[in-house]
Amino acid sequence: MITGEARPVAKRKGDTVIGGTVNEDGVLHVEATQVGSESALSQIVQLVESAQMAKAPVQKFADRISKYFVPLVIILSFSTWLSWFLAGKFHRYPKSWIPSSMDSFELALQFGISVMVIACPCALGLATPTAVMVGTGVGASQGVLIKGGQALESAHKVNCIVFDKTGTLTVGKPVVVNTRLLKNMALQEFYELVAATEVNSEHPLAKAIVEYAKKFREDEENPTWPEAKDFVSITGNGVKAIVRNKEIIVGNKSLMLDQNIAIPFEAEDMLAETEAMAQTGILISIEGELAGVLAISDPLKPGARDVISILKSMKVKSIIVTGDNWGTANSIAKEVGIETVIAEAKPEQKAEKVKDLQASGNIVAMVGDGINDSPALAAADVGMAIGAGTDIAIEAADIVLMKSNLEDVITAIDLSRKTFSRIRLNYIWALGYNLLGIPIAAGALFPSIGLRLPPWIAGAAMAASSVSVVCCSLLLKNYRRPKKLDGLEMQGVTVE
Repeated sequence: MITGEARPVAKRKGDTVIGGTVNEDGVLHVEATQVGSESALSQIVQLVESAQMAKAPVQKFADRISKYFVPLVIILSFSTWLSWFLAGKFHRYPKSWIPSSMDSFELALQFGISVMVIACPCALGLATPTAVMVGTGVGASQGVLIKGGQALESAHKVNCIVFDKTGTLTVGKPVVVNTRLLKNMALQEFYELVAATEVNSEHPLAKAIVEYAKKFREDEENPTWPEAKDFVSITGNGVKAIVRNKEIIVGNKSLMLDQNIAIPFEAEDMLAETEAMAQTGILISIEGELAGVLAISDPLKPGARDVISILKSMKVKSIIVTGDNWGTANSIAKEVGIETVIAEAKPEQKAEKVKDLQASGNIVAMVGDGINDSPALAAADVGMAIGAGTDIAIEAADIVLMKSNLEDVITAIDLSRKTFSRIRLNYIWALGYNLLGIPIAAGALFPSIGLRLPPWIAGAAMAASSVSVVCCSLLLKNYRRPKKLDGLEMQGVTVE
Protein backbone atom coordinates (compact mmCIF):
# COMPACT_ATOMS: atom_id res chain seq x y z
CA MET A 1 0.00 0.00 0.00
CA ILE A 2 2.83 2.40 0.82
CA THR A 3 5.76 1.24 -1.32
CA GLY A 4 3.70 0.23 -4.36
CA GLU A 5 5.62 -3.01 -4.87
CA ALA A 6 3.77 -5.57 -6.98
CA ARG A 7 5.33 -8.55 -5.16
CA PRO A 8 5.33 -9.34 -1.42
CA VAL A 9 8.37 -8.22 0.58
CA ALA A 10 9.70 -10.57 3.25
CA LYS A 11 9.82 -9.13 6.77
CA ARG A 12 12.11 -10.30 9.59
CA LYS A 13 12.38 -9.64 13.30
CA GLY A 14 12.94 -5.94 13.92
CA ASP A 15 11.58 -4.79 10.55
CA THR A 16 8.96 -2.02 10.30
CA VAL A 17 5.52 -3.01 9.06
CA ILE A 18 2.74 -0.62 8.04
CA GLY A 19 -0.83 -0.90 9.29
CA GLY A 20 -3.40 -1.59 6.58
CA THR A 21 -1.08 -3.67 4.37
CA VAL A 22 -1.67 -7.41 3.91
CA ASN A 23 0.24 -10.18 5.69
CA GLU A 24 0.29 -12.89 3.00
CA ASP A 25 1.37 -15.89 5.08
CA GLY A 26 2.86 -16.71 8.47
CA VAL A 27 2.19 -15.01 11.80
CA LEU A 28 3.26 -11.51 12.83
CA HIS A 29 3.78 -10.31 16.38
CA VAL A 30 3.56 -6.54 16.02
CA GLU A 31 4.45 -3.74 18.44
CA ALA A 32 2.42 -0.59 17.73
CA THR A 33 4.88 2.33 17.67
CA GLN A 34 2.53 4.91 16.12
CA VAL A 35 -1.23 5.17 16.60
CA GLY A 36 -4.00 7.59 15.64
CA SER A 37 -2.76 10.78 14.00
CA GLU A 38 0.85 9.49 14.04
CA SER A 39 0.10 6.46 11.85
CA ALA A 40 1.39 6.37 8.26
CA LEU A 41 -2.09 6.65 6.74
CA SER A 42 -3.07 9.62 8.93
CA GLN A 43 0.16 11.42 8.01
CA ILE A 44 -0.61 10.87 4.31
CA VAL A 45 -4.11 12.34 4.78
CA GLN A 46 -2.58 15.37 6.55
CA LEU A 47 -0.08 15.83 3.69
CA VAL A 48 -2.94 15.74 1.17
CA GLU A 49 -5.00 18.29 3.10
CA SER A 50 -2.09 20.70 3.56
CA ALA A 51 -1.16 20.48 -0.13
CA GLN A 52 -4.75 21.13 -1.21
CA MET A 53 -5.06 24.13 1.13
CA ALA A 54 -1.77 25.57 -0.15
CA LYS A 55 -3.06 25.82 -3.71
CA ALA A 56 -3.84 29.50 -4.29
CA PRO A 57 -6.60 30.09 -6.87
CA VAL A 58 -5.27 31.82 -9.96
CA GLN A 59 -7.07 35.11 -10.54
CA LYS A 60 -8.78 35.00 -13.87
CA PHE A 61 -7.88 37.40 -16.67
CA ALA A 62 -11.50 38.52 -17.06
CA ASP A 63 -11.71 39.46 -13.37
CA ARG A 64 -8.69 41.74 -13.68
CA ILE A 65 -10.13 43.44 -16.78
CA SER A 66 -13.65 43.86 -15.38
CA LYS A 67 -12.19 45.60 -12.33
CA TYR A 68 -11.32 48.53 -14.60
CA PHE A 69 -13.68 47.91 -17.51
CA VAL A 70 -17.00 48.96 -15.94
CA PRO A 71 -15.84 52.31 -14.45
CA LEU A 72 -13.91 53.00 -17.66
CA VAL A 73 -17.06 52.47 -19.80
CA ILE A 74 -19.13 54.74 -17.53
CA ILE A 75 -16.46 57.46 -17.84
CA LEU A 76 -16.28 56.98 -21.64
CA SER A 77 -20.06 57.11 -21.92
CA PHE A 78 -20.32 60.30 -19.89
CA SER A 79 -17.34 61.83 -21.75
CA THR A 80 -18.97 60.98 -25.11
CA TRP A 81 -22.24 62.66 -24.11
CA LEU A 82 -20.42 65.70 -22.70
CA SER A 83 -18.17 66.04 -25.79
CA TRP A 84 -21.05 65.91 -28.26
CA PHE A 85 -23.25 68.12 -26.05
CA LEU A 86 -20.55 70.83 -25.75
CA ALA A 87 -19.69 70.52 -29.46
CA GLY A 88 -23.38 71.11 -30.31
CA LYS A 89 -23.79 73.95 -27.82
CA PHE A 90 -20.77 75.80 -29.20
CA HIS A 91 -21.66 74.95 -32.82
CA ARG A 92 -18.54 72.85 -33.46
CA TYR A 93 -20.37 70.78 -36.11
CA PRO A 94 -22.94 71.73 -38.80
CA LYS A 95 -26.63 71.73 -37.81
CA SER A 96 -27.29 69.43 -40.79
CA TRP A 97 -25.73 66.60 -38.75
CA ILE A 98 -28.61 66.74 -36.29
CA PRO A 99 -31.62 64.58 -37.38
CA SER A 100 -34.91 66.49 -37.71
CA SER A 101 -36.53 64.48 -34.93
CA MET A 102 -34.07 65.57 -32.22
CA ASP A 103 -31.90 68.40 -30.98
CA SER A 104 -28.16 68.53 -30.15
CA PHE A 105 -28.75 67.40 -26.54
CA GLU A 106 -30.69 64.31 -27.65
CA LEU A 107 -28.03 63.49 -30.29
CA ALA A 108 -25.29 63.69 -27.63
CA LEU A 109 -27.41 61.59 -25.27
CA GLN A 110 -27.86 58.90 -27.94
CA PHE A 111 -24.12 58.71 -28.51
CA GLY A 112 -23.53 58.36 -24.73
CA ILE A 113 -26.24 55.67 -24.35
CA SER A 114 -24.89 53.74 -27.36
CA VAL A 115 -21.41 53.65 -25.80
CA MET A 116 -22.92 52.36 -22.54
CA VAL A 117 -25.01 49.70 -24.31
CA ILE A 118 -22.47 48.42 -26.84
CA ALA A 119 -19.69 47.99 -24.29
CA CYS A 120 -20.03 44.30 -23.46
CA PRO A 121 -18.53 42.90 -20.27
CA CYS A 122 -20.84 39.91 -20.88
CA ALA A 123 -18.62 38.60 -23.67
CA LEU A 124 -15.55 38.91 -21.43
CA GLY A 125 -17.38 37.24 -18.56
CA LEU A 126 -18.58 34.38 -20.77
CA ALA A 127 -15.21 33.77 -22.46
CA THR A 128 -13.78 31.50 -19.75
CA PRO A 129 -16.73 29.68 -18.10
CA THR A 130 -18.41 28.67 -21.37
CA ALA A 131 -15.18 27.20 -22.77
CA VAL A 132 -14.40 25.46 -19.45
CA MET A 133 -17.93 24.05 -19.27
CA VAL A 134 -17.76 22.64 -22.81
CA GLY A 135 -14.15 21.45 -22.33
CA THR A 136 -14.92 19.53 -19.13
CA GLY A 137 -18.02 18.03 -20.77
CA VAL A 138 -16.01 16.86 -23.78
CA GLY A 139 -13.36 15.48 -21.41
CA ALA A 140 -15.99 13.46 -19.53
CA SER A 141 -17.25 11.98 -22.82
CA GLN A 142 -13.64 10.93 -23.58
CA GLY A 143 -13.25 9.29 -20.15
CA VAL A 144 -11.22 12.19 -18.69
CA LEU A 145 -12.96 13.65 -15.63
CA ILE A 146 -11.66 17.21 -15.10
CA LYS A 147 -12.51 18.80 -11.76
CA GLY A 148 -13.15 22.38 -12.88
CA GLY A 149 -11.37 25.26 -14.57
CA GLN A 150 -8.36 25.32 -12.22
CA ALA A 151 -7.27 21.88 -13.44
CA LEU A 152 -7.78 22.88 -17.10
CA GLU A 153 -5.86 26.11 -16.59
CA SER A 154 -2.84 24.32 -15.11
CA ALA A 155 -2.88 21.31 -17.46
CA HIS A 156 -2.24 23.32 -20.62
CA LYS A 157 1.06 24.60 -19.17
CA VAL A 158 2.39 21.19 -18.04
CA ASN A 159 5.98 20.52 -19.17
CA CYS A 160 6.94 17.73 -16.75
CA ILE A 161 5.03 14.57 -15.77
CA VAL A 162 5.89 12.39 -12.78
CA PHE A 163 4.68 8.79 -13.19
CA ASP A 164 4.18 6.23 -10.47
CA LYS A 165 5.23 2.75 -11.62
CA THR A 166 3.03 -0.01 -10.20
CA GLY A 167 -0.56 0.21 -11.43
CA THR A 168 0.20 3.31 -13.51
CA LEU A 169 2.90 2.43 -16.05
CA THR A 170 2.44 -1.26 -15.26
CA VAL A 171 -0.70 -3.37 -14.91
CA GLY A 172 -0.09 -3.78 -11.14
CA LYS A 173 -0.84 -7.51 -11.24
CA PRO A 174 1.79 -10.26 -11.74
CA VAL A 175 1.29 -12.41 -14.85
CA VAL A 176 3.23 -15.27 -16.45
CA VAL A 177 5.07 -13.83 -19.45
CA ASN A 178 7.31 -16.74 -20.47
CA THR A 179 7.51 -20.53 -20.09
CA ARG A 180 10.42 -22.83 -20.92
CA LEU A 181 10.04 -26.60 -20.61
CA LEU A 182 13.15 -28.67 -19.87
CA LYS A 183 11.37 -32.03 -20.19
CA ASN A 184 9.59 -33.59 -23.12
CA MET A 185 5.96 -33.21 -22.01
CA ALA A 186 2.77 -31.45 -23.12
CA LEU A 187 2.39 -27.86 -21.92
CA GLN A 188 -1.17 -28.57 -20.76
CA GLU A 189 -0.05 -31.51 -18.62
CA PHE A 190 2.81 -29.42 -17.20
CA TYR A 191 0.49 -26.59 -16.17
CA GLU A 192 -2.08 -29.02 -14.74
CA LEU A 193 0.52 -30.34 -12.30
CA VAL A 194 1.83 -26.84 -11.43
CA ALA A 195 -1.66 -25.32 -10.99
CA ALA A 196 -2.82 -28.27 -8.84
CA THR A 197 0.14 -27.52 -6.53
CA GLU A 198 -0.18 -23.72 -6.51
CA VAL A 199 -3.99 -23.50 -6.19
CA ASN A 200 -3.60 -24.16 -2.45
CA SER A 201 -1.33 -21.12 -1.98
CA GLU A 202 -2.48 -17.55 -1.28
CA HIS A 203 0.72 -16.04 -2.70
CA PRO A 204 0.17 -13.48 -5.56
CA LEU A 205 2.70 -15.30 -7.77
CA ALA A 206 0.84 -18.58 -7.19
CA LYS A 207 -2.43 -16.90 -8.17
CA ALA A 208 -0.76 -15.60 -11.36
CA ILE A 209 0.38 -19.14 -12.30
CA VAL A 210 -3.07 -20.64 -11.65
CA GLU A 211 -4.76 -17.86 -13.67
CA TYR A 212 -2.40 -18.51 -16.58
CA ALA A 213 -2.93 -22.27 -16.37
CA LYS A 214 -6.67 -21.76 -16.93
CA LYS A 215 -5.91 -20.83 -20.55
CA PHE A 216 -5.03 -24.46 -21.26
CA ARG A 217 -8.39 -25.73 -20.02
CA GLU A 218 -11.72 -25.64 -21.83
CA ASP A 219 -13.58 -25.02 -18.56
CA GLU A 220 -11.52 -21.85 -18.11
CA GLU A 221 -13.79 -20.10 -15.58
CA ASN A 222 -13.87 -22.72 -12.80
CA PRO A 223 -11.55 -25.58 -13.69
CA THR A 224 -11.19 -28.60 -11.40
CA TRP A 225 -7.52 -29.34 -10.78
CA PRO A 226 -6.10 -32.74 -9.82
CA GLU A 227 -5.97 -33.42 -6.08
CA ALA A 228 -2.79 -32.32 -4.30
CA LYS A 229 -1.67 -34.38 -1.29
CA ASP A 230 0.85 -33.53 1.43
CA PHE A 231 0.84 -29.83 0.49
CA VAL A 232 3.59 -27.83 2.22
CA SER A 233 4.21 -24.07 1.95
CA ILE A 234 7.83 -23.08 2.55
CA THR A 235 7.69 -19.37 3.47
CA GLY A 236 9.77 -17.17 1.17
CA ASN A 237 10.79 -20.07 -1.07
CA GLY A 238 7.81 -21.91 -2.60
CA VAL A 239 5.52 -24.91 -2.22
CA LYS A 240 5.56 -28.67 -2.73
CA ALA A 241 2.91 -31.37 -2.97
CA ILE A 242 2.13 -34.84 -4.38
CA VAL A 243 -0.01 -34.63 -7.56
CA ARG A 244 -0.91 -37.79 -9.52
CA ASN A 245 1.64 -39.69 -7.42
CA LYS A 246 4.40 -37.31 -8.53
CA GLU A 247 6.31 -34.97 -6.23
CA ILE A 248 5.94 -31.42 -7.55
CA ILE A 249 8.08 -28.60 -6.19
CA VAL A 250 7.45 -24.98 -7.29
CA GLY A 251 9.70 -22.25 -5.99
CA ASN A 252 12.90 -20.25 -6.26
CA LYS A 253 16.50 -21.33 -6.82
CA SER A 254 17.33 -21.65 -3.13
CA LEU A 255 14.41 -24.07 -2.60
CA MET A 256 15.67 -26.30 -5.41
CA LEU A 257 19.18 -26.32 -3.94
CA ASP A 258 17.77 -27.14 -0.47
CA GLN A 259 15.91 -30.10 -2.02
CA ASN A 260 19.13 -31.26 -3.78
CA ILE A 261 17.69 -30.72 -7.25
CA ALA A 262 20.26 -30.02 -9.95
CA ILE A 263 19.78 -26.79 -11.95
CA PRO A 264 21.01 -27.16 -15.57
CA PHE A 265 22.88 -24.34 -17.35
CA GLU A 266 19.86 -23.66 -19.56
CA ALA A 267 17.75 -22.89 -16.49
CA GLU A 268 20.54 -20.75 -14.99
CA ASP A 269 20.68 -18.67 -18.20
CA MET A 270 16.91 -18.10 -18.19
CA LEU A 271 16.99 -17.05 -14.52
CA ALA A 272 19.71 -14.51 -15.35
CA GLU A 273 17.62 -13.19 -18.26
CA THR A 274 14.50 -12.79 -16.12
CA GLU A 275 16.42 -10.96 -13.38
CA ALA A 276 17.92 -8.60 -15.97
CA MET A 277 14.36 -7.72 -17.07
CA ALA A 278 13.16 -7.26 -13.47
CA GLN A 279 11.05 -10.42 -13.71
CA THR A 280 10.71 -13.23 -11.17
CA GLY A 281 12.01 -16.65 -12.19
CA ILE A 282 10.07 -19.67 -10.84
CA LEU A 283 11.54 -23.18 -11.09
CA ILE A 284 9.39 -26.33 -11.30
CA SER A 285 10.65 -29.77 -10.32
CA ILE A 286 8.79 -33.02 -11.13
CA GLU A 287 9.97 -36.21 -9.40
CA GLY A 288 13.28 -34.63 -8.36
CA GLU A 289 14.15 -33.36 -11.85
CA LEU A 290 13.91 -29.76 -13.05
CA ALA A 291 11.07 -29.67 -15.60
CA GLY A 292 10.57 -26.00 -16.44
CA VAL A 293 11.14 -22.33 -15.73
CA LEU A 294 8.46 -19.64 -15.59
CA ALA A 295 9.04 -15.88 -15.86
CA ILE A 296 6.52 -13.77 -13.95
CA SER A 297 6.33 -10.03 -14.39
CA ASP A 298 4.21 -7.00 -13.62
CA PRO A 299 3.89 -6.08 -17.33
CA LEU A 300 3.78 -2.64 -18.86
CA LYS A 301 0.38 -1.32 -19.79
CA PRO A 302 -0.27 -1.59 -23.53
CA GLY A 303 0.88 1.57 -25.29
CA ALA A 304 2.96 2.90 -22.35
CA ARG A 305 6.11 3.18 -24.47
CA ASP A 306 4.25 5.04 -27.23
CA VAL A 307 2.62 7.42 -24.73
CA ILE A 308 6.04 8.43 -23.33
CA SER A 309 7.33 8.91 -26.89
CA ILE A 310 4.36 11.15 -27.81
CA LEU A 311 4.85 13.19 -24.62
CA LYS A 312 8.48 13.77 -25.65
CA SER A 313 7.26 15.05 -29.03
CA MET A 314 4.93 17.42 -27.11
CA LYS A 315 8.03 18.71 -25.21
CA VAL A 316 6.83 17.18 -21.93
CA LYS A 317 9.52 15.54 -19.79
CA SER A 318 8.67 12.22 -18.06
CA ILE A 319 10.03 10.98 -14.70
CA ILE A 320 9.38 7.78 -12.71
CA VAL A 321 9.03 8.10 -8.93
CA THR A 322 8.21 4.81 -7.21
CA GLY A 323 8.40 3.08 -3.85
CA ASP A 324 9.54 -0.13 -5.59
CA ASN A 325 13.19 -1.26 -5.68
CA TRP A 326 15.83 0.26 -7.97
CA GLY A 327 16.29 -2.83 -10.18
CA THR A 328 12.63 -3.06 -11.16
CA ALA A 329 12.26 0.72 -11.53
CA ASN A 330 15.31 1.04 -13.81
CA SER A 331 14.17 -1.90 -15.94
CA ILE A 332 10.71 -0.40 -16.47
CA ALA A 333 12.21 3.06 -17.16
CA LYS A 334 14.53 1.59 -19.80
CA GLU A 335 11.61 -0.28 -21.39
CA VAL A 336 9.39 2.81 -21.75
CA GLY A 337 12.19 5.27 -22.57
CA ILE A 338 12.27 7.37 -19.38
CA GLU A 339 15.71 8.60 -18.32
CA THR A 340 15.10 9.99 -14.82
CA VAL A 341 14.20 7.44 -12.11
CA ILE A 342 13.67 7.80 -8.36
CA ALA A 343 13.04 4.51 -6.56
CA GLU A 344 12.35 3.36 -2.97
CA ALA A 345 10.62 6.70 -2.32
CA LYS A 346 8.21 7.08 0.60
CA PRO A 347 4.93 9.00 0.05
CA GLU A 348 6.31 12.22 1.54
CA GLN A 349 9.47 11.90 -0.59
CA LYS A 350 7.30 11.69 -3.73
CA ALA A 351 5.62 14.96 -2.73
CA GLU A 352 9.01 16.54 -1.99
CA LYS A 353 10.29 15.56 -5.46
CA VAL A 354 7.25 17.22 -7.03
CA LYS A 355 7.95 20.40 -5.03
CA ASP A 356 11.63 20.33 -6.08
CA LEU A 357 10.60 20.16 -9.74
CA GLN A 358 8.18 23.06 -9.21
CA ALA A 359 10.94 25.08 -7.53
CA SER A 360 13.04 24.53 -10.68
CA GLY A 361 10.37 26.33 -12.71
CA ASN A 362 8.48 23.30 -14.03
CA ILE A 363 4.71 22.98 -14.25
CA VAL A 364 4.33 19.46 -12.88
CA ALA A 365 1.63 16.82 -13.41
CA MET A 366 1.62 13.69 -11.26
CA VAL A 367 0.04 10.45 -12.51
CA GLY A 368 -0.65 7.79 -9.86
CA ASP A 369 -3.16 5.34 -8.49
CA GLY A 370 -2.32 4.46 -4.90
CA ILE A 371 -2.61 5.80 -1.36
CA ASN A 372 1.15 6.37 -1.45
CA ASP A 373 0.74 8.68 -4.49
CA SER A 374 -1.93 10.95 -2.97
CA PRO A 375 0.44 13.51 -1.29
CA ALA A 376 2.25 13.97 -4.62
CA LEU A 377 -1.07 14.16 -6.52
CA ALA A 378 -2.21 16.97 -4.22
CA ALA A 379 1.15 18.78 -4.31
CA ALA A 380 1.45 18.74 -8.13
CA ASP A 381 0.11 21.56 -10.29
CA VAL A 382 -2.12 18.90 -11.87
CA GLY A 383 -2.81 15.56 -10.19
CA MET A 384 -4.04 12.79 -12.51
CA ALA A 385 -5.44 9.67 -10.83
CA ILE A 386 -5.99 6.34 -12.55
CA GLY A 387 -9.71 5.53 -12.40
CA ALA A 388 -9.07 2.02 -11.07
CA GLY A 389 -6.94 3.45 -8.24
CA THR A 390 -7.74 4.08 -4.59
CA ASP A 391 -10.43 6.48 -3.38
CA ILE A 392 -7.92 8.72 -1.59
CA ALA A 393 -5.88 9.11 -4.81
CA ILE A 394 -9.00 9.99 -6.81
CA GLU A 395 -10.05 12.48 -4.12
CA ALA A 396 -6.61 14.16 -4.14
CA ALA A 397 -6.40 14.40 -7.94
CA ASP A 398 -7.55 17.25 -10.21
CA ILE A 399 -8.15 14.95 -13.18
CA VAL A 400 -9.39 11.34 -13.07
CA LEU A 401 -8.58 9.03 -16.01
CA MET A 402 -11.74 6.93 -15.83
CA LYS A 403 -10.64 4.31 -18.40
CA SER A 404 -7.29 3.81 -16.59
CA ASN A 405 -5.59 4.19 -19.99
CA LEU A 406 -2.27 6.04 -20.14
CA GLU A 407 -3.11 7.64 -23.49
CA ASP A 408 -5.75 9.67 -21.64
CA VAL A 409 -2.87 11.64 -20.06
CA ILE A 410 -2.15 12.98 -23.56
CA THR A 411 -5.87 13.55 -24.19
CA ALA A 412 -6.14 15.58 -20.95
CA ILE A 413 -3.17 17.82 -21.83
CA ASP A 414 -4.24 18.23 -25.47
CA LEU A 415 -7.86 19.02 -24.52
CA SER A 416 -6.63 21.58 -22.00
CA ARG A 417 -4.45 23.25 -24.64
CA LYS A 418 -7.33 23.30 -27.15
CA THR A 419 -9.72 24.71 -24.52
CA PHE A 420 -7.32 27.49 -23.58
CA SER A 421 -6.64 28.41 -27.19
CA ARG A 422 -10.43 28.76 -27.50
CA ILE A 423 -10.54 30.93 -24.36
CA ARG A 424 -7.81 33.17 -25.84
CA LEU A 425 -9.81 33.37 -29.07
CA ASN A 426 -12.89 34.35 -27.02
CA TYR A 427 -10.92 37.08 -25.27
CA ILE A 428 -9.50 38.38 -28.56
CA TRP A 429 -13.03 38.44 -30.02
CA ALA A 430 -14.56 40.11 -26.94
CA LEU A 431 -11.81 42.70 -26.54
CA GLY A 432 -11.59 43.32 -30.28
CA TYR A 433 -15.36 43.83 -30.42
CA ASN A 434 -15.20 46.41 -27.61
CA LEU A 435 -12.16 48.17 -29.05
CA LEU A 436 -13.92 48.46 -32.41
CA GLY A 437 -17.51 48.93 -31.25
CA ILE A 438 -17.05 51.62 -28.57
CA PRO A 439 -15.38 54.21 -30.89
CA ILE A 440 -18.06 53.63 -33.57
CA ALA A 441 -20.83 53.99 -30.94
CA ALA A 442 -19.12 57.17 -29.69
CA GLY A 443 -19.50 58.65 -33.20
CA ALA A 444 -15.90 58.38 -34.42
CA LEU A 445 -17.10 57.68 -38.00
CA PHE A 446 -20.11 60.03 -37.89
CA PRO A 447 -18.29 63.19 -39.12
CA SER A 448 -16.63 61.39 -42.07
CA ILE A 449 -19.24 58.91 -43.37
CA GLY A 450 -22.30 59.73 -41.26
CA LEU A 451 -22.33 56.32 -39.55
CA ARG A 452 -24.25 56.43 -36.27
CA LEU A 453 -25.33 53.50 -34.08
CA PRO A 454 -28.70 54.10 -32.39
CA PRO A 455 -29.00 52.45 -28.92
CA TRP A 456 -31.22 49.65 -30.27
CA ILE A 457 -28.58 48.66 -32.87
CA ALA A 458 -25.86 48.92 -30.18
CA GLY A 459 -27.95 46.61 -27.97
CA ALA A 460 -28.32 44.06 -30.78
CA ALA A 461 -24.57 44.21 -31.45
CA MET A 462 -23.89 43.67 -27.73
CA ALA A 463 -26.13 40.57 -27.70
CA ALA A 464 -24.50 39.29 -30.89
CA SER A 465 -21.04 39.49 -29.30
CA SER A 466 -22.15 37.32 -26.37
CA VAL A 467 -23.79 34.82 -28.70
CA SER A 468 -20.66 34.66 -30.87
CA VAL A 469 -18.45 33.92 -27.82
CA VAL A 470 -20.81 31.15 -26.70
CA CYS A 471 -20.88 29.67 -30.22
CA CYS A 472 -17.08 29.82 -30.37
CA SER A 473 -16.93 27.82 -27.11
CA LEU A 474 -19.54 25.34 -28.33
CA LEU A 475 -17.34 24.51 -31.33
CA LEU A 476 -15.13 22.68 -28.81
CA LYS A 477 -17.74 19.91 -28.96
CA ASN A 478 -16.09 18.94 -32.25
CA TYR A 479 -12.86 18.10 -30.36
CA ARG A 480 -11.09 14.96 -31.50
CA ARG A 481 -8.18 13.46 -29.59
CA PRO A 482 -4.72 13.70 -31.26
CA LYS A 483 -4.33 11.52 -34.36
CA LYS A 484 -1.09 10.14 -32.91
CA LEU A 485 -3.18 8.22 -30.37
CA ASP A 486 -5.23 6.53 -33.09
CA GLY A 487 -2.06 4.85 -34.35
CA LEU A 488 -1.15 3.41 -30.94
CA GLU A 489 -0.85 -0.36 -30.80
CA MET A 490 -3.22 -1.03 -27.92
CA GLN A 491 -2.90 -4.80 -28.10
CA GLY A 492 -2.78 -6.82 -24.88
CA VAL A 493 0.32 -8.18 -23.16
CA THR A 494 2.05 -10.69 -25.43
CA VAL A 495 2.95 -14.02 -23.84
CA GLU A 496 5.73 -16.13 -25.26
